[in-house]
Amino acid sequence: MSKNKKQDDMNKEFLKWLEEEDPLGLDDEITTIIFKCMDCGKEDEVPDFVVDEFQFDLKDNEEVEVVCLFCEGTMRRAKNSPK
Repeated sequence: MSKNKKQDDMNKEFLKWLEEEDPLGLDDEITTIIFKCMDCGKEDEVPDFVVDEFQFDLKDNEEVEVVCLFCEGTMRRAKNSPK
């Protein structure tokens, strides 16, 4: 078997595995949390896994803050957002 044929077979097996298993979680639904800018008042959805990463180093009484995409102000979780 030639090297190119072997490589093609490996590629086909890998693509078949990707289609069957979804190892990267591409078919999973992404849960979002609504954040509101304290400066301009606009709202934006932030994936919950991103919020979880930011919460890692916070103390109990601290809130997650992200940068507003619209005005570069400070965004915090909207009061009507779940969690």
